[in-house]
Amino acid sequence: MKNTFFLAGFMAMALYACHSQEETKTALTQSGLDPQKFEANVDGQQTHLFTLTNKNNMEVCITNFGGRIVSVILPDKDGTPRDLVLAFDNIEDFQNNSSDFGASIGRYANRIADARFELDGTTYELLANDGDNCLHGGPKGWQYKVFEGKQLSDNQLQLTLDSPDGDMNFPGNLKVQVTFTLTNDNAIDIKYSATTDKKTVINMTNHSYFNLSGDPQNDILDHVLYINADNFTPVNAKLIPLGNLENVKGTPMDFTTPKAIGQDINQTDFEQIQLGHGFDHNWVLNTNGNISQLAAKATCPTTGISVEVYTNEPGIQVYTGNFLNGQVTGKNGIAYKRRTAVCLETQHFPDSPNQPQFPTVVLEPGQTYNSECIYKFTINK
Repeated sequence: MKNTFFLAGFMAMALYACHSQEETKTALTQSGLDPQKFEANVDGQQTHLFTLTNKNNMEVCITNFGGRIVSVILPDKDGTPRDLVLAFDNIEDFQNNSSDFGASIGRYANRIADARFELDGTTYELLANDGDNCLHGGPKGWQYKVFEGKQLSDNQLQLTLDSPDGDMNFPGNLKVQVTFTLTNDNAIDIKYSATTDKKTVINMTNHSYFNLSGDPQNDILDHVLYINADNFTPVNAKLIPLGNLENVKGTPMDFTTPKAIGQDINQTDFEQIQLGHGFDHNWVLNTNGNISQLAAKATCPTTGISVEVYTNEPGIQVYTGNFLNGQVTGKNGIAYKRRTAVCLETQHFPDSPNQPQFPTVVLEPGQTYNSECIYKFTINK
């Protein structure tokens, strides 16, 4: 009798173990992410991994830690699923590595010179984290904050954040919302909104690192890039805009006719390439805030995958991973080397709080900040 009970118990345990393994296996995302590795308590708040899907078998995974896009899965021209963004596969690596991979950047995307600005006669001293500059909101910008996440449907996620007055020394209590929608025409539509109780500045963006080959062991120098911009904002040695607009015609900065990113990226006799160690500049879009007009497009010739960018913002920062150096290991154990990704960051111009000739980034009580960026993916078969 004892043997019978023992055998029954053993079989029950074996069946449970198999069932648990099967549950764990099926719980993985298409990209192989384990949602359990995104369950953590950070600063007293819970982090998660959210999964958005559409009818075309496209999948986008997002964590509420920093409002980060962690994976974008899309079948290529041959039907092979490709993961198109760089990131980590667990919360600990996001915490332990200083990175902007996939993040919802705030309060202020890009650089503010000398980590200070003046507003109505008050000088706000920020925290420098890029030489003398404040970059992407400071050393603990919103990419390191835990947003509250609410999945509204299979294809929509809403993230909210309360940023207190004095957060990284910026003024005003801000209530922030970021909504991600994965559409059935393979677009990630990102809408940002914010309100404040005190006059402040704000500039948000998404900082996804795209490698449209789906293999970040490859660089992105063969990616063909188009930017709908006749001008860019040239920078000084600290990558701060000089304050003027410069025409792209006849320079390596001209992407009005699509060309490979690698075609002119090493033209160091052109000072702006030298200063940026490649492309790390703000282009002034010709779209005049019309989100129905194409702002930029990148295409990988080997997979046939393109990402089109639409926005109501006046500018776009194109960064070609010049400072990646192989010291950070991401998903699938791959070390992210120089120029293995391109970032297409829709934005107001860098250092706008100190340059009144640029479009304003001031937000006042009673106003609502609204920004939108659409990353639409297409496949050229």
